[in-house]
Amino acid sequence: MLVGDLVQLRPLVEDDLGLLDAWWHDVAHAPLQRGVVVPRSPGSASAQFRSWSTNDGKTADVGFSVVERSTGDLAGHVTLWGASWWDRSAKLAIILGPDHQGRGLGPDALEVLLRYAFDELGLHRVSLEVWAFSDRAIAAYRRAGFIEEGRLREVAFHAGTWHDHVLMAVLEHEWRGRR
Repeated sequence: MLVGDLVQLRPLVEDDLGLLDAWWHDVAHAPLQRGVVVPRSPGSASAQFRSWSTNDGKTADVGFSVVERSTGDLAGHVTLWGASWWDRSAKLAIILGPDHQGRGLGPDALEVLLRYAFDELGLHRVSLEVWAFSDRAIAAYRRAGFIEEGRLREVAFHAGTWHDHVLMAVLEHEWRGRR
């Protein structure tokens, strides 16, 4: 169920946390993960990844480690959070390690997570927010079926410039229609 062509999603294990934390704090990629770049202590993101990956069934929130099938290497992490049973919607977040980007692993992980969201969790809508300067991520989200719904104008200050936040979502019937 949680296997794609290139990746497999599995529960988070303690051994994943070191790499995930390092990727989260990587100065080159930090602006993509959060709105402000501030130095943080090593290990400070571990609690965050643990909370995203509890998968206790009390809510529809889930988080998985992304593993490259051909090597067994940890490639990243995906999560559905803020899920609501009332409106059957959740937000998606993904992080891939620098060595795992640009090889199709992200789109494959998105496809697996969306299949899980719609076929197993019964969600109707999955949304996300992405920085407007993240062209590669926006292209990957579009390939996965996400449609731009709007923008939060100039909400992040990075590298001396204000940047927009792009709001995107995919509905279950849209996702099924493109398969």
